[in-house]
Amino acid sequence: MAIKSTTAVWPAPVAANARIALVSPSGPIRSLDDIAASERNARELNWSPVVTANAAKKAAYLAGEDADRANDLNDAFRDDTIAALWCVRGGYGAMRILDQLDYDAFIKSPKALIGYSDITALHAAIASRCEVVSFHGPTARGTHSGFSRDSFVRAIVRQENSCGTWPAARTIRGGRVKGRIAGGNLSLVAALTGTPYQIDLSDAILVIEDVNEAVYRVDRMMHQLLLSGSLDNCAAIAAGDFTLPADDHDSLDRSVDEVFSEISERLGIPCISGFPVGHIEDQWTVPLGADAELDTEAKRLDIITPNKTGK
Repeated sequence: MAIKSTTAVWPAPVAANARIALVSPSGPIRSLDDIAASERNARELNWSPVVTANAAKKAAYLAGEDADRANDLNDAFRDDTIAALWCVRGGYGAMRILDQLDYDAFIKSPKALIGYSDITALHAAIASRCEVVSFHGPTARGTHSGFSRDSFVRAIVRQENSCGTWPAARTIRGGRVKGRIAGGNLSLVAALTGTPYQIDLSDAILVIEDVNEAVYRVDRMMHQLLLSGSLDNCAAIAAGDFTLPADDHDSLDRSVDEVFSEISERLGIPCISGFPVGHIEDQWTVPLGADAELDTEAKRLDIITPNKTGK
C-alpha cells in the first residue's frame, strides 16, 4: 500500500560538543538529582548541557508557571548556538503552553526536540506548525539502557534507522504500508483532538503508547479518535507498551490488544502491538514526522532517514 511522503524537515544531526538545552516543559523535577542525571547523560553523549533558567522550578504539579516554561523553550528556539532541546521529564503541562511558543523561530532554526509521554503535546505542535521531525525518545533524567542508547544515537546523532525488527511484538492485523510516523502518548493524542494542535493521522502510521491506563480508558480514547474522524485515513496502528494499573481487574476479561484488533478491523488497516516504545527501560527513539515502512507480519518498523545506512 503506497502512502504519500511527508514534507517534514529533519533537523541537523546533533554532533559532538553540541550545546543541548535541558528543559522542563511539563512536570517538576523530584530533586536536583534529576538535573545532575540529565547533565551526566548529555555529557556521556559528548554533548555540552545547558540547564535552562526555569528547569528546576516547581508550581504545584507544574515545572514553574506557564510563562516560565514557555520562556525556556522560546529562549532555546531563538538561540542559534543550541542544537537540541532535551526534556528532563514528562508529567503534565506541555499542552498549557502550546499557544505561547515561538514557532517562527523554530522554523527558522529547526532543532532536535527529544522526549516522550507528556512531551507528545510539543511533538504535535512542532508537527502541525513547523513540519519538522521531532524525537519520541527517553527523557534526559532517565537511566538509559544500552538498547535505548543505541536507538537514540542512531536517530539523533547518525540519523539512521532507529527501529527495526522486534520478534516479541504481536501481529494484530497483517499488512505492509509506507507512511508518515505520527502519534506518541495516547492520552495526549486523544486530548489534543479538536484543538488547533490535533495530530494529523491521514496517511500516517499511528505509533502510540501509554502507562497506568485501564483497558476501558484505552478503549475510550481509541473510540474518541475513531468517532472524531481522526482515524478515517490512518494507514496503520503500531502500539508500543501499555503497562496497566495494578488494580485493573477488567483486563482479565479484555486486553488492549483486543481493543486494537477491534479498531483495526473496523478500519481495515494493519496493526501490531508490543513494539519497544513507551514507559519502559528498553525503548526505540522514534522520529515523529519521518517516513517509515511497517510490516506487521515481519514485526518490523523501518525509518526512512536522510542517511539510510543501518536499515
